[in-house]
Amino acid sequence: MSIFLDENSVIIVQGLTGSEGTKHAGRMLASGSKIVGGVNPRKAGTTVEIEGTELPIFGTVAEAMSSTGANVSVIFVPPALAKGAVLEAIDAAIPLAIVITEGIPVHDSAEFWAYAISKGNTTQIIGPNCPGIISPGKSNAGIIPSTITEAGPIGLVSKSGTLTYQMMFELRDLGFSTAIGIGGDPIIGTTHIDALKAFEADPETRAIVMIGEIGGDAEERAAAFIQEHVTKPVVAYVAGFTAPEGKTMGHAGAIVSDGAGTAQGKKEALEAAGVRVGKTPSETAAILREVYAAL
Repeated sequence: MSIFLDENSVIIVQGLTGSEGTKHAGRMLASGSKIVGGVNPRKAGTTVEIEGTELPIFGTVAEAMSSTGANVSVIFVPPALAKGAVLEAIDAAIPLAIVITEGIPVHDSAEFWAYAISKGNTTQIIGPNCPGIISPGKSNAGIIPSTITEAGPIGLVSKSGTLTYQMMFELRDLGFSTAIGIGGDPIIGTTHIDALKAFEADPETRAIVMIGEIGGDAEERAAAFIQEHVTKPVVAYVAGFTAPEGKTMGHAGAIVSDGAGTAQGKKEALEAAGVRVGKTPSETAAILREVYAAL
């Protein structure tokens, strides 16, 4: 099985006609994802051909869903227009909206996050500033390379896109049920805890890798959740042990302030919850292999 994304996922791309939307839609199609159209109000009624597939362009998400049965939107809309695109997806009640866009103002993310909650969380948001989600052999929605791993029993949730890819490659001999990049912005939709809850409920996910980073308290909250609710083995890696205090490192949310949000503090919280924490991504993968072999 998989979480959030499977062989029944029907995908539209908001921003399909832009350079990034076109490029990554081609990669998604090549990996077997079912993409059925795009959304661009200025080009509604036209079509584009990507990877030999003729895709219609709709004026709104609601129109695209009505015409195609889409249940997933991948959003490649530029930062200034991204809030409107996400709000439109929420209004259309699409079940899953994956916001790839980087550089969305935090107050815009806060607004569409709060709006989704006010609508009863009918639309699950992944991101923003994330690589998306892949369930190998079933579907791929976002920018995660599909050729670096196969389907298997490991679940992966990560704040970092690059470390998502590395961990998938490191554990390609085992394979993944789903790998999800949740993004590193201060405000995101799907959290570590959301993914952990779903992996715990998925009978074919047998072990979980969690990748965090400095800043905030998401990893500490995830540790508390693991201790109370997760029975499957969890192995973790926390990026940022050498980051200087007060400096944003890569992600907007990756900043240590007044001693809070440190990698060491997160490591200690996770270990107190029974999670083994690797010092490097490769060591983390080795620990996961060891843990999995003992199941």
